[in-house]
Amino acid sequence: MHLADSKARRRAVARRAPKPGQRGSRRWRQYRRRARLVEGRHRRRVRQAQHEAARQVVSWAVEQRVGVLHVGDPRGVLDSDAGRRHNLRLRQWQIGRLLQVLTDKATLAGITVHLVDERGTSSTCPACRARVPKPRGRTLSCPRCRFSGHRDLVAAASIATRVPGGGPTTPTAVVLPQVVTHRRAGRHLPGAGQSRRDPRRPQQAARGSVGPRRPAPPPGGESLAHPARIHNAHREPGER
Repeated sequence: MHLADSKARRRAVARRAPKPGQRGSRRWRQYRRRARLVEGRHRRRVRQAQHEAARQVVSWAVEQRVGVLHVGDPRGVLDSDAGRRHNLRLRQWQIGRLLQVLTDKATLAGITVHLVDERGTSSTCPACRARVPKPRGRTLSCPRCRFSGHRDLVAAASIATRVPGGGPTTPTAVVLPQVVTHRRAGRHLPGAGQSRRDPRRPQQAARGSVGPRRPAPPPGGESLAHPARIHNAHREPGER
């Protein structure tokens, strides 16, 4: 969400950016005011998404009667320099604030949150604890015990067995779900295409629509002219 929104914000403000050397002019003040409004709107959207995600996790934990949450701490990636653009994306991620929001909501629900190191969790087999070097794709296949599973679920299973400040605990039986679903941005977020919408959300009419959506036009195209005019344009001689 942050990448598409950042690109849109940069394109919008670049069209009205004042020329160099005009600091303090009326156009410069209008540009700065507009940029602050757009940045504030973006921060509020990210903050709302963080609260919604944390509330969903805590609600699920309460329903499942979970007393301790093991959360992978990815803040180590912030220490690496990956270039100006990628560093900006990592800062806009605001992972520290997300962890704080999750911890606050979990504490109010009586749930303890433990941050554990998530390094190597998606490339470690949860069944035999063997390290799979450089796994490809989103599926982890262990050559030692023939275990196969989605890497996101494999990482979650490995994080659940780790202790804060240490390595993994005693291995247990690993049962991963067969169907993997991801939480995607819904239609309430601007710029969310059809592939980015959560399929669990009910279909809603588009803003400004007065009725159901029209069917797609035929492959050959669709004329906007009135059918009666098309019929009259091809009259036979002698017809009125």
